[in-house]
Amino acid sequence: MNETNRNLAVRIGSAVVLLPLVVFLLWLGGNWGAGLMGAAAAICAWEYYTITQGKVSAAAGVGIALCLLAPIWAAGNPPRAGERLFWMVGGYFLFAWGFHLLRGPLAEAPTRVAHLITGMLYGALGLTALSLLRARNDGLSWVYCVLIVTWGNDTCAYFVGRWLGRRKLYLEVSPNKTWEGAAGGLAGSLVGMLIGRSTFFPALTIPDCLIAGAIGGAVGPIGDLCESMLKRAYHVKDSGKIIPGHGGLLDRLDALLFNAPAVFLYVNFFRGNSWS
Repeated sequence: MNETNRNLAVRIGSAVVLLPLVVFLLWLGGNWGAGLMGAAAAICAWEYYTITQGKVSAAAGVGIALCLLAPIWAAGNPPRAGERLFWMVGGYFLFAWGFHLLRGPLAEAPTRVAHLITGMLYGALGLTALSLLRARNDGLSWVYCVLIVTWGNDTCAYFVGRWLGRRKLYLEVSPNKTWEGAAGGLAGSLVGMLIGRSTFFPALTIPDCLIAGAIGGAVGPIGDLCESMLKRAYHVKDSGKIIPGHGGLLDRLDALLFNAPAVFLYVNFFRGNSWS
């Protein structure tokens, strides 16, 4: 078996093992689902800090702990989630500045503080939004929608880009992405939502499908490009090695971390709260 086929086999094997477990925990919901999202948020923050700082400092460790807790706190009392998250982010903001004011190095302190806060938000924001979606009465279906628009976009963009891609989307950040692939990805998100409507989520309206599909086709790729920009800025190939054959968790969740808050905002403000 050559190296390419071996890597492909490892990637498929990892997906076969991990995907059913993830879907099962999301189906269970409650503390199981929130705990899964908290663990994923903590790992994403850890990878961000490792990329930008080379190691996880004590202050970064506090940010990682908050990422672990944020989805659990939010799901525990959804109507007060905004208040809880405000105090969490505000408290960490003050802590990060105070930590480097006392510990230094003063010349690098503002940059390090900015990365501490960004890393915490990068890990926590998207997965906390997904946790809040899951806490709704119809939450499992909406979580599946987020996964569908994300994976549908990624899969269709990849294959359409390989078959038809000619014009580069953003050469400086991601040389392999093309406008044709982006169009294919948008189509994949839209078709995925329509399939969801006809199978497991009949309460969806056509506008729901179009808006959520458009989110997957526009916001998700921005998340993908932003993570690519981060890795290029720090000259790393993968965000980590936690998933054999796939790299880091940020590499796998980059689009979802942007899609989940966007879908949550649409569902929460246009469809209204519907907490369990």
